[in-house]
Amino acid sequence: MSNMVKVGISGLGRSGWDIHANALEKCSSMYKVVAVFDPIEERRKEAVNRFGCKAYSDFSSLIRDEDVELVVVATPSHLHAPQTIEALKSGKNVVCEKPMATSLVEADEMIKIAKETGRILTVFQNKRYTPDFLKVKEIVRSGKLGRIVLVKIYLHSFGRRWDWQTLKKFGGGELNNNASHLIDQAIQLVGEEVEVLFCDMKRTLTLGDAEDHVKIILGGPGSVKVDIEVTRACAYPQDYWLVMGTKGGLAGNGSSMRWKYFDPKDLPPRQVEMGPTPDRSYNWEEIPWKEEQWILEEDAKRSEILFYEELYKSLREGAPLRVTPESVRRVMQIIEECRKYYEEHHNKQL
Repeated sequence: MSNMVKVGISGLGRSGWDIHANALEKCSSMYKVVAVFDPIEERRKEAVNRFGCKAYSDFSSLIRDEDVELVVVATPSHLHAPQTIEALKSGKNVVCEKPMATSLVEADEMIKIAKETGRILTVFQNKRYTPDFLKVKEIVRSGKLGRIVLVKIYLHSFGRRWDWQTLKKFGGGELNNNASHLIDQAIQLVGEEVEVLFCDMKRTLTLGDAEDHVKIILGGPGSVKVDIEVTRACAYPQDYWLVMGTKGGLAGNGSSMRWKYFDPKDLPPRQVEMGPTPDRSYNWEEIPWKEEQWILEEDAKRSEILFYEELYKSLREGAPLRVTPESVRRVMQIIEECRKYYEEHHNKQL
């Protein structure tokens, strides 16, 4: 008990309650929720009944609580930066929900304050820990697929949405809310040197004023191209993953994936022929494929559990922080580059 990390949760909505509170409860040997903040009284009472914790109606009281060591900022996106900075200045370590902030300027200020206070700041980019992403990274880095030509990461759905995450004034929109995860996965997979080559954003079905359809192409000199789509206007969703390589490819989603590859040594030697092909046919040969598959195990640990287990090692054992704020800053930078690209090219079309 004495070595448990005492946690205060700011915000008991979808993220704070359904993700963080659940994950912390499952990591009960490492973490204990000792306090919460939420402006809604009913939610505060629910937390007290569940955790036997203190409950506050204002954020300042939460961060003044001396029992709280780690603050989880799970409030609406426009509050991420100011609450994180306040918590850091109060001597707390912080887990900030994604998006890290609503601007690169805010993200830089958060990193600056963390360094000045000597506190740990991390961002909840938990998709780095999903079993499917870890498997894709393993396969890509094994070299089985050869030189990677293109990576597609698609998050497709169809339906209207009308909550606060559809409003720009709260930092809403799919670029911040969900594309931030896919951009982070892309960076972890192919490297930070990628640049924004294309970005298109549209309002399709949302009732708010923020975008609910995002298309991004990342790449650069010598880097792999990454095609990202996050949309709520796709009635026929495609696979989350599609990886193309010079020796094979991979396709699938969070529950199952398949990949096939071949050894170039198993192909007969060929050279370009200038003459006509037999029977006027196209060049064709049988590829000696090797095929493998992955299926999510029923007892596989969820990404949020792995995130908090790794964070505990940093908080209690001095292990290097796995999700550094500097690494997530690159996500924020790309998000800003996307907005800049869209604004420049959209205005040209008007």
